[in-house]
Amino acid sequence: MTGTTPHRTDATSRRRGRPPRTESADTRDRILTAAREEFSERGYEKTSVRGIAKAAGVDSALVHHYFGTKEQVFEAAIAVAFAPALNAPAAVADGPLDGVGERLTRFIFGVWENPTTRTPLLAIVRSAVNNETAAAVFRRLIASQLLRRIAAQLDLPDAELRAELAAAQIVGCAMLRYVIKVEPLASADLEQIVARVAPVVQGHLTAP
Repeated sequence: MTGTTPHRTDATSRRRGRPPRTESADTRDRILTAAREEFSERGYEKTSVRGIAKAAGVDSALVHHYFGTKEQVFEAAIAVAFAPALNAPAAVADGPLDGVGERLTRFIFGVWENPTTRTPLLAIVRSAVNNETAAAVFRRLIASQLLRRIAAQLDLPDAELRAELAAAQIVGCAMLRYVIKVEPLASADLEQIVARVAPVVQGHLTAP
């Protein structure tokens, strides 16, 4: 029919380089999954936005659209992977203060003992150890999302320093056990580790 303007399809009316809204969440999740796998396998320095895009089956422009720079992609990816550990402040608050050391120690080591959560944590730690940019992102996440929240639960003098010292004790042991795999710590029974580490963590958190 003459004089009739053809109806534009969603594909032609959509802005180039961006998925329809119904696909946005799936695309974002796919990019994050690919990013975690790439950072885990290659480390921060050898991972590129282009490589993440290829693994996710999208254009590099979409990665930049959703997350920005490689540093921002890394931060988003590790935030998801680190999420289980962010429940640690709840473990601190859930019970009397004289048992906080054991609760926190048991919780953090429990996250490391679970293969599902240990794999992405290993990727995060390895990237942070080998690259200053990745380390800065990791420090920012640890400080804002974990240590300050733990400190807020303590309501004691020097709470942030106490939380940092406790975290250093646990993270140091976790590094030796799961990353460097120093024996006999690497193969020691978890209950034995908790029994020895928890009192030290308790002292950091609550001792005068």
